[in-house]
Parts: sequence; structure tokens; C-alpha cells
Amino acid sequence: MTPATLTDDDRWRIALAKDRRFDGQFLTGVHSTGIYCRPSCPARPPKRENVRFYASAAEAEAAGLRACKRCAPHRQTNEEAAVRAAIEEIRANREGAPALAGLASLTGYSPSHFQRLFKRSTGLSPAAYARALREERAREALTAGDSVTEAIYAAGYAAPSRFYAGARLGMAPSAWVDGGRGVRIAYAVVQTSLGPMLVAATDIGVCRLAFGEDGAMLARRFPHAELEEGGAQFAELLKDVIEAVERPGNAAHIPLDVQGTAFQEACWAALRAIPPGETRSYAEIAAAAGNPRAVRAAGSANARNNVAVLIPCHRVVRSTGDLGGYAYGQEIKRTLLERERGST
Repeated sequence: MTPATLTDDDRWRIALAKDRRFDGQFLTGVHSTGIYCRPSCPARPPKRENVRFYASAAEAEAAGLRACKRCAPHRQTNEEAAVRAAIEEIRANREGAPALAGLASLTGYSPSHFQRLFKRSTGLSPAAYARALREERAREALTAGDSVTEAIYAAGYAAPSRFYAGARLGMAPSAWVDGGRGVRIAYAVVQTSLGPMLVAATDIGVCRLAFGEDGAMLARRFPHAELEEGGAQFAELLKDVIEAVERPGNAAHIPLDVQGTAFQEACWAALRAIPPGETRSYAEIAAAAGNPRAVRAAGSANARNNVAVLIPCHRVVRSTGDLGGYAYGQEIKRTLLERERGST
């Protein structure tokens, strides 16, 4: 079916099925609530008599409707929506990781293309994301006082052996564990139009980008790491980072080495998916990360971002449109946003 051949009955069946393949072809307007959504919106289906269909966001808004905060039909690209749908499916499946073929079918992409798309957006494969989510659930259950066995099964592991074979429980071999013990970190402090900027990277990718910090502050953050001023290989990476700051655009090609909970990493992926020149609210980031109610947790994930600009937390503003806070000051945040808007 094409947009031209779809009838309203077809559109209603698609909306009830939450068929992601038709995202971008039409919008569902719910006049009892005054909002419009994507066909795949996970919200509870409305009554048919309250629904009208629209070809574009402009048409829906002209009819007096506002965009749904959960599926963000006026902002998210179809690829962003596909990744978010897969995250929701993974979070809903507590028995194990959904098959890649199933996730691809859900989103309308081929398995190989969707695997690349998901990893580009989140930094993890769907299977790795599911493992990280189970480990996070196990940590939460253990913290709540459950026994180890109860926590293992509550987190979705089929057996304790599966948990012990793959669980990290925060002890992943990364620069964030034990002050960076055993990890080599190259760094440089460079002058930029926004002031001095610290850039540090492991062999995996950038692990720290901060304004107004120096090598001594990096050493306090990673007291057990082997720190060294960057050489020729680091210089190429540094060049890309400076370019991303001075002439903002898409920095998705720059590798990162960051660690967080599954929800934090989902929030960071949602931040990286925001097109340059656009902004999102904390509520929209929480929804994109798969938990619309976790607005405060989304703010916390934003605050725990260790690589400014590359994970663009400066693109998050208050729901009122005000700039809100920023770790490096509102002036830098305002400048970054103005540059991005001017480059689009």
C-alpha cells in the first residue's frame, strides 16, 4: 500500500496494529485529547469516533492539535522512531533478547541494516543492549535486598549460570572502573573559541570532553590510569573533535568510550539522535529512552554525560523553551545552539 491508496479504514487498522512501516505516511489525530501521533505510537488506542487522519504535522496543527510527547511525530525521524520501538520491545521482553529478525520486522528494516542503525544510535548491538538492561535490573534487585537467585530470575535470566557467564555488575573493563586502572588515556588541552577544552580518549574512543578542565583534573578523575599527552594517532581524533565544536554538525562518526546504565545509555543515544539545530525537552528524552515517566532520571543521565558536544546535552532545554542549566555555563550552551542553527 502507498499513501495515495490508503483508505481511512486502512489507516485505522495500521494504527491499531502500531505498524511502524507506515510512520511518515500519515498521522493520527485524536480530537478527544487534542494530540496527533505517529501510526506506531505505543499509547493506548483511542475510540474510532475521535480519530481523524492527517498527511502532515502542519495539517494536524492547523486543525488545532498538538504533537504527542511520547512519539514526537513532529521531530523524530523514522530511523529514530525505529530505534526507540526496538528499545521498547527489548525492555518489554524480560525472557531474553528478542531476535534481531523480529526487531527488524517490527521496524520495517532488513536485519543487517537495522543492526547498523541501532548500533550507530546507541553504541550497542540490540543483543548487547538487552544484556546491559538485564544486568541493570539485576543490580537494582540486589540493591533492593533481593537474594542473588531472586535478583537473577527477576532480571530475566533463564538460569544463574547465564547470569554469571555474562554479568558485569558495573565491573566492565572500561576507563570508568576503578579510576581507570590498567587503562591508557591520551589527552590534550586545546584553546577553542569557547575557551580551553580538555579532550581525553582510551583506545576505544573519547572518554572525556570538558571545557575549563586540565590534566590535573583528569588525573583526579582517573587516578589509576596511565595518562599521556596525545601523539600522532590521537592528533587525528583531536582534529575531528575540534571540528565538531567549532563547526558543529553530525559527530556520530567520532568513537566514544562511555559507560552507564542501560537507561542512561538510551538517553545518551537519544541525545545523539537530535539533529543539529534542534532541541528537545527532558520529557522527550525520557520518552525516546523508553520510559516517559522518568523525566528526572533523564535529567540525571544528562548531568552524567562525560563527553560534552559529542553527546549533545546542550540540545536539551526546559519544556518552556528556556535554556535551562548547563555544566559549562549558559553562554557556552547558547553559543553552541546558535552555531548549530546557523549551520543548518
